Amino acid sequence: MSKLSKEDIEKKLLRFPDWEYFDEAIHAEFEFESFKDCFSAMSRIAFECEALNHHPEWTNVYNVLNISLSTHEADGVTNKDFKLAEAIDAIVVPEDED
Repeated sequence: MSKLSKEDIEKKLLRFPDWEYFDEAIHAEFEFESFKDCFSAMSRIAFECEALNHHPEWTNVYNVLNISLSTHEADGVTNKDFKLAEAIDAIVVPEDED
């Protein structure tokens, strides 16, 4: 899997308003109503990660989830990261915000 250029990443990010690119990864922060809601989303995301065989760097503090995606083998962002970001957005972004 080849690393995307900065220009390609910026173009793709137009479809992902909750994500931004820096430090050779795409990043997003999601806030939930409660820790329970956040952890529930993390559990659902974990199943998507396993299905795609791609895993995020993430942190959770109470009701806030921070996610960073990059492809270690490519030493940067690839289409695989955007595929996982799309799956994550489908889980955490309410339909009326799309």
